[in-house]
Amino acid sequence: MVDLLTQIATSLRKDVDSLLAAPVFENSDGELSQVRAAAAVQAKTGQLVATAVQNARGAGYTWQQIGDALGVSRQAAFQRFGKPIDPRTGAVMNTAPLPQAVSIAESIIDDLAHSRWELVVQRFDSVVAQRLNAEGLAAAWAQVIATVGAFDHHGEVKAIRAVDVTITNTPLAFEAGDYIARITFHDDASIAGLFILNPEVAR
Repeated sequence: MVDLLTQIATSLRKDVDSLLAAPVFENSDGELSQVRAAAAVQAKTGQLVATAVQNARGAGYTWQQIGDALGVSRQAAFQRFGKPIDPRTGAVMNTAPLPQAVSIAESIIDDLAHSRWELVVQRFDSVVAQRLNAEGLAAAWAQVIATVGAFDHHGEVKAIRAVDVTITNTPLAFEAGDYIARITFHDDASIAGLFILNPEVAR
């Protein structure tokens, strides 16, 4: 029986062959064919690495050894490829962040920057909504502006899974200082937490 790693590698080789052959064949969407083939190669490569990692774990290699092979820390390797078991249910835990978390976080930051307080509070879950209303949110943002000046831009949003929620961290650049917007989401995309943190505190 052919193992999964070999199956994926064989399929990947076919995709690479298709990518290399695309310029040879005359068709109206030659460049798009290359894009499709390249996307398939990218997806299969990820599957190949994940399968190789699981095979290594099954053979008794530690996350430290796997991380060293990947050029990352053991924690980073585990967070990407590990399959932790939820002690509450005995089932494999969901380790994937909310798919739309990055775009939602960017939208929320844009709403804050343009004083659209009501649009932000509409996203709060019931617990956050009881503690913070639009007026309180406006006051908190005003305090940040009073400290470091006008908002300029935000950096790349980073999203991670933390048990039942997704946490996003986004660098915020102001006139005279920087902060981190930390927004926590439930799987229904409602906000479970919203904090504007000093970068030193956010680490």
